[in-house]
Amino acid sequence: MATYKKRGYKPKTKVEKEHEIEDHSTTAEVFNTLDETASKTEDWVIKNQKYIFVIIGVVAAVVLGYLGYNEFIAKPKQNEAMNDMFQAQKFYDQAITNPTAKDSLFNLALNGGEGKFGMLDIISEYNGTQAANIANYYAGMAYLNMKDYKNAVSYLGDFSSDDEVLAPMAKGGIGDAFVQLNQQEDALGYYEQAASMRSNDFTTPMYLYKAGIVAMELGKTDVALKHFENIKENYPESTEAANIDVFIGKAKALASK
Repeated sequence: MATYKKRGYKPKTKVEKEHEIEDHSTTAEVFNTLDETASKTEDWVIKNQKYIFVIIGVVAAVVLGYLGYNEFIAKPKQNEAMNDMFQAQKFYDQAITNPTAKDSLFNLALNGGEGKFGMLDIISEYNGTQAANIANYYAGMAYLNMKDYKNAVSYLGDFSSDDEVLAPMAKGGIGDAFVQLNQQEDALGYYEQAASMRSNDFTTPMYLYKAGIVAMELGKTDVALKHFENIKENYPESTEAANIDVFIGKAKALASK
């Protein structure tokens, strides 16, 4: 058991003196070991300092390069892309609100006009930016409205987002395109993805409803009933819930046959 020794204490017996010598010897060994380890470390550093500086230099270059890219290349490129996309987005918005001229306006949104880039130019010129990603969404929706369903599927498939509305809308847009291409199985899959991506009173019941309708067309009445009842139970204030009892009745009637 260790004992506390007061400052100034001097061993008086032979045994105590021997213990003191052993203590000093053990302490010396510890310090000698530490010194040897330190010396070995210093020797290794001296021998390999060239490589150490190279590694440090590479790491620093990568970090500074990343920061520099974001600050001086990525940000300005993104800002430039968003500025160039402004007119294309304006054409798209006009097409949505002006159905009589929507085809020509959607075409301008895609290919540009008045000396400005279209969405396709943004995608090509600013690949890898968030602006190009958003342009994929607009291009896909424009093609969907112009009944070019294969291009709609392609561009909406290239769009990715965590947005509460745009993410499910893109998936649902692909489902709409597949319905028009008479690929109901694919449409059902995308509608179900769109419905499950987020839980809100707008996109979720809308795509549950579309999934239910397609499921009924495919003869999957149990699947349709599940989607319709989901709307009734969880989204009673939605537009789709207004007549959902009718569709629940239809699904039950078909299921009983």
